[in-house]
Amino acid sequence: QVQVVESGGGLVQVGGSLRLSCTTSPRTSSLRTINWYRQAPGTEREWVAQIMNSADTSYTDSVKGRFTISRANDQNTIYLQMTGLQPEDTAVYLCMCITFSSRTYWGRGTQVTVSS
Repeated sequence: QVQVVESGGGLVQVGGSLRLSCTTSPRTSSLRTINWYRQAPGTEREWVAQIMNSADTSYTDSVKGRFTISRANDQNTIYLQMTGLQPEDTAVYLCMCITFSSRTYWGRGTQVTVSS
């Protein structure tokens, strides 16, 4: 069983920045991949970014160059640093983990609202 908790969401103006956190138990370094997704009202859930156990990262095209996914030194937290935020980034951001046995676990999400 993996517990996943997101935090760091909030209200920010266009062009602003936020850093989201995803804290897992057990620690993130014991997981195969950790992903950020987002879901805006009335839309399907969208994959945003991924960090592998190897530390390789990947991003959806719309956030490349603006968002950065990274692992904290404590090995328990994954960050999503978001810069240059736009209204279309408004969504609930969810963290999803995949274990080495291919089981998936989701957090409950954190709301990000970008106001113009």
